[in-house]
Amino acid sequence: MKVNAQSVNFNADSNLLHYVQNRMNKLELFYNKVINSEVYMKVQKTSGKENKLVEIQVNVPKERLVVKKQCKSFEEAVDSACNSLERKLIKRKEKQRQMA
Repeated sequence: MKVNAQSVNFNADSNLLHYVQNRMNKLELFYNKVINSEVYMKVQKTSGKENKLVEIQVNVPKERLVVKKQCKSFEEAVDSACNSLERKLIKRKEKQRQMA
């Protein structure tokens, strides 16, 4: 799967980018018709500890799935967002099976 990861307001290190790529590749286990995905990582300027925002857009045929998560670390936010996407992709796959 083609993953376009962008970091806003900071420079992401290669370990974080590899983590994002590996985690996003696991989504293909749940739905194999994913076209591509875009991951936006942002640092919010707030006083709270949960200032890491991750937005993931996954393009599948005829639809775009979007998930936003805010956590203490980017890894935690990516995991949480991917878990939500896994549930959405499973639901989409089940709907397609019922229609066929």
